Amino acid sequence: MLEKYFCAPKVLVCLRAGLSGPYIDAFADTLKTSGYSAEIATDYLRIAAHLGHFLQRGKADLSDTSPDTLERFLRHLPRCRCPQFEPRRANYNARCGVRRFYAHLVQNNVCQPAAVVDVQPLPEVVVSFGDWYHKHRGISEPTMVQYLSGASALMEALGPDPMQWDARQVRGFVLDCAKQKGTSSAQKAVTATRAFLRYLIFQGRCRADLDQAVPAVAHWKLAALPPCLSADELSRVIAACDGDSPSLLRDRAIVLLLARLGLRAGDVARLRLTDIEWQSGTMRVSGKGRYEVRLPLPQEVGDAILRYLECLPRVDHSDLVFVRNIAPFRPGVSPCAVSSVVKRALKRAGITAPSKGAHLLRHTAATEMLRHGVPLDQIGLVLRHRSLHMTASYAKVDTALLQQVSQPWPEVQA
Repeated sequence: MLEKYFCAPKVLVCLRAGLSGPYIDAFADTLKTSGYSAEIATDYLRIAAHLGHFLQRGKADLSDTSPDTLERFLRHLPRCRCPQFEPRRANYNARCGVRRFYAHLVQNNVCQPAAVVDVQPLPEVVVSFGDWYHKHRGISEPTMVQYLSGASALMEALGPDPMQWDARQVRGFVLDCAKQKGTSSAQKAVTATRAFLRYLIFQGRCRADLDQAVPAVAHWKLAALPPCLSADELSRVIAACDGDSPSLLRDRAIVLLLARLGLRAGDVARLRLTDIEWQSGTMRVSGKGRYEVRLPLPQEVGDAILRYLECLPRVDHSDLVFVRNIAPFRPGVSPCAVSSVVKRALKRAGITAPSKGAHLLRHTAATEMLRHGVPLDQIGLVLRHRSLHMTASYAKVDTALLQQVSQPWPEVQA
């Protein structure tokens, strides 16, 4: 399999000569199967062979390879004087390549996997709290992590027996957290603490009014304008995703889903092929709190998804629409990856915005609907807001409508 990437006999002999030699051809086959490009695969194969020579010079064996060995090898690269290999920097490709080869060796039982670090188990009451909230409130995984982290921090600070807690201790814990965090993070800590205390009250494990001791963090939702793009800027962002490469086709489909339907980053990341009903031209979206709706699938968005699916890398055992765009191809992308698509599109379009995540296009979708005369209650249905108060913040961006209802100051003469 090495002959697919190298043709010089001298190079082939060098790659197959060291300790890595017996496994280098199988490693090349694994890289080919995983979908790595020829350029990346050649870098990974060279670094794998280099690791074998490095261990041989140190009178070690491949069976002794560990994460510490890999770090020593990466520190060796900048000052490398190995005659068989040209000096290389410990760059991203080198680090990824040597770790990929280590995983290949572990998979073939050549060396032992990295030792698993023992993680302190969560207290039983925190685990039951998370299970209860997931079952009865349907909270998402990121919110679950946030709540469990806040509950664990509270128990660690105040002690394992909630019946011994008092209002002063709870208030002091929240205020200390607020001093160390920004406004948004402090609000999340307050929400997690209050939710945990209410669960304990419901279970009869703490004082009945202890949740009232949690102070609120001052924050006014309607104090600022929601960040959004103008119609011209949105067109430029979509145009920045034009192209026939798989990466650009994926970016265009994601951007259109965010900009035309106002989806959240998590909605796009969890989108499955079974959620799209091509015959009826609709799409099923399940968001926060298991709140599920059917949204119309615009022709432009449907065409973009179809074009992407035509070049979609083959991933077994998954019906997720979007997959990793670089090898090794894995099913699904994270919400952070969806926001990164928006950031790259904004950069290509040359647009500087106060917010550069996926939520910027969600705000833009709401603003565009408002500019076209869509009532606030219908916008709230599309965005899946639980109250009209959440949608009302977009009313402030319709300056044309505000000018029609604005009145002059009483001191100003007509």
